[in-house]
Amino acid sequence: MSRGLFDRFATVVSRGSGKTATFVVAVGLIVVWAISGPFFDFSETWQLVVNTATTIITFLMVFVLQHTQNRDGQALQAKLDDLIFAAKRADNRLIGAEQLSESELRELRAMMAKRVQRDKDALEEIDDTIEAVQGKPEPERA
Repeated sequence: MSRGLFDRFATVVSRGSGKTATFVVAVGLIVVWAISGPFFDFSETWQLVVNTATTIITFLMVFVLQHTQNRDGQALQAKLDDLIFAAKRADNRLIGAEQLSESELRELRAMMAKRVQRDKDALEEIDDTIEAVQGKPEPERA
């Protein structure tokens, strides 16, 4: 698969920005900047250098990291869709659920909670039946 220049750049930057060494370098730069303050008489230019640099880096990193997060989210969603499709008891209507509106997602979550409770109740009923057949006393349920 051909990946664009920005995609490759975003991957490298996002991986690099999460490393300990990158954090140490950033802290080191701030320490050097702070130590250099007396040599520049803590001038406005001295302050402007770090303010401008951090603003520009932060602004650009928002886009780079968002791009990477979007790509990772899409890949994860594709993997989940494949698992849903492959599972025999899975509800294939859940494929593409990320496209639903907030209210539709709330309805979907409520539906899934009811389904889980129904399955839980059914499993408890099966357990009770097995215990009754085997003649074991039923444990106290909270």
